[in-house]
Amino acid sequence: MTLELDLNGSATSPRGFAAGAVFAGIKTYGEDKLDLAILASDRICTAAATFTKNRLHSPAIDVNRAHLADGRAQAIIVNSGVANSSTGQRGITDARRMADLVARRLGIPPADVLVCSTGVIGHFLPMEKIEPGVDAVRLTTAAGPEFARAIMTTDTRPKHAALRFGPYTLGGCCKGSGMIHPNMATMLAFLTTDAPVEQAFLQQCLSRAVDLSFNLVSVDGDTSPSDTAILLANGLAGGETIREGTPYAAEFALAVETLCIYLAKEIARDGEGATRLMEVSVRGAASVHEARQLVRELTTSYLLKSAVYGADPNWGRIVAVVGRSPVAVSEPRMTVTLCGHRVFEDERPTEFDPARVASDMQGDTVSIEVDLGVGDGMANGWGCDLTEDYVKINADYHT
Repeated sequence: MTLELDLNGSATSPRGFAAGAVFAGIKTYGEDKLDLAILASDRICTAAATFTKNRLHSPAIDVNRAHLADGRAQAIIVNSGVANSSTGQRGITDARRMADLVARRLGIPPADVLVCSTGVIGHFLPMEKIEPGVDAVRLTTAAGPEFARAIMTTDTRPKHAALRFGPYTLGGCCKGSGMIHPNMATMLAFLTTDAPVEQAFLQQCLSRAVDLSFNLVSVDGDTSPSDTAILLANGLAGGETIREGTPYAAEFALAVETLCIYLAKEIARDGEGATRLMEVSVRGAASVHEARQLVRELTTSYLLKSAVYGADPNWGRIVAVVGRSPVAVSEPRMTVTLCGHRVFEDERPTEFDPARVASDMQGDTVSIEVDLGVGDGMANGWGCDLTEDYVKINADYHT
């Protein structure tokens, strides 16, 4: 089973997808001023999605759930700069209006258009700017990277890639840099494929991939009200419909999982103010649930994140998190490995070289491995260090 990762690929890499982006004047911050984008398929797609569990979710979540009731969609419109969240009935009206504008532009039903907004909470969408902006978007098959740039907020770079498997292509992009602690999820992600996929299997593959990727990445422990992951399959590459048990089923599921994990790691690597990626592996847990729980505890510990920033081999920060977490642990069997160096086992520190570990921690990735010694549960997750710049970015975010 061969998967070819194309780091220059995007959501328009699969057949039949086009995108476009403009600066409509919604954004008032950041150097990259693209802030309104459309992604569309030449024909109707089977569609799957996962959404934030934040109880005060944005109106777009309600609109999208309604539009996805039939498991179909053909286009997505996204704005950045304003989240259209906590905006009451006007927020619902504006989200529906965005879908109507794209539907009119493409000649498709409004119910086949999905809507996403990201940015500052509690501000109304400037519809007087969005309406002409929609008309100004020019859709091309080469504009996938521009779409990825237009959805950014405090991100420092666009995040996109594509995978090829068999005769099919899976493309995607995401945004996310701060307010990252998916549940699901603190980000936006858009995946596309030209494979023909049954809707139930499409949803199954996306939900599983999200659990193994975006739901195990954290920057700061905060979950936003707008978070969405969408997967569209237009089937333009032809062939037998992919469903459970068909020849390409396992390969498609692996492709979705692989691309989601790649994009999730890019979010953590680009965390606000981050200088290092934290790659956390938990083994020997009583269950997968407990392994995942500890991953999230470790990636959100400010003390541990600060130690990673300082390249400080203070493994006590790790065992302290394990001890305060609710997960089961056997201290006599527990081990801790930091950047490939075993630093704790047999209930005591090992004779490691602190200077060498500190040197290895100065790379762009810091790996942390914890074996709890009580079972077979395991999970991998990603986070980033905590720097002064994170505070500065968020102190000035609204102003």
